[in-house]
Amino acid sequence: MKPRTELYPPIEPYERGALIVSDLHTLYWEQSGNPRGIPVLFLHGGPGGGCSPRHRQFFDPAFYRIVLFDQRGAGRSTPLGEVRENTTPILVRDIEKLREHLGIDRWLVFGGSWGSTLALAYGQAHPERALGFVLRGIFLGRKREVEWFVNGMGYVFPEAWRQFAGMVPERERGDLLHAYARRLFDPDPAMHLPFARAWGHYEGSCSNLMPALAAGTAAQMETDAVALGLARLECHYMLNGIFMPEGALLAGVPRIGHLPCTIIQGRYDMVCPIVSADDLQRRWPGAEYIVVPDAGHSAWEPGTCAELVAACERMKRKLVTG
Repeated sequence: MKPRTELYPPIEPYERGALIVSDLHTLYWEQSGNPRGIPVLFLHGGPGGGCSPRHRQFFDPAFYRIVLFDQRGAGRSTPLGEVRENTTPILVRDIEKLREHLGIDRWLVFGGSWGSTLALAYGQAHPERALGFVLRGIFLGRKREVEWFVNGMGYVFPEAWRQFAGMVPERERGDLLHAYARRLFDPDPAMHLPFARAWGHYEGSCSNLMPALAAGTAAQMETDAVALGLARLECHYMLNGIFMPEGALLAGVPRIGHLPCTIIQGRYDMVCPIVSADDLQRRWPGAEYIVVPDAGHSAWEPGTCAELVAACERMKRKLVTG
């Protein structure tokens, strides 16, 4: 039988909480689905993107114990947009604290975009805690990927890039990342909020192949509730090379290469171009690799969404037969 490809119906969490991970940061977390099911951890994108109720719907609630949480500085975690005490190794430690707090031994790790980055970093640091991976829109944090995001997307979306670059004086456009950082981290909301919205609008405008979805994605990503965490944290991590050595995530694949993995990539992903997924698959030949021929970056494009649900359905058999 072909696996299910439709999202599951909306569900509510059976438990929510706030995990204090430092004197500064508190993380929102929730659990839904089957309390005695196979645990699955959802890692949101960005960094700084946060989770939404719809993310629960990728997973069979009768089979999976579904764990969502907002990473430091994102979503319902506090403080929003905070970059202090916020690095990749720290986020990996947060995941372990959450796992221990929930009494989970091992879990399936699901992540898209930045979530794929963090999933790889976590899995490579703690391979004994991962049951497998479902990864989408691969971002490996390399310099060329950051440069593509800041400038390269303008080759395909010149209108969006002109609007993004036009926020700063022409003399500063040779280094847009630092130009935006100076404004995003200004304490005055009258300064940082317009630049956060502009960042979110730029990324959202380039995230979809399907035009019918593009306007909605851009509008959602430039709302104040999303834009500040997204823009500040993405800028922070890009400026610092995701706080990992160049190429470290590819080099670390042998630590998790024995685990089941599905990589799902939109052919026309302009935010995280397919070359990174291709690089990862060639380093991880045992992984299932699915290229969605009519999709961009967003998880909500029909083909990508269907493949994500189907991947989680196929994982059910692998996890049960183990």
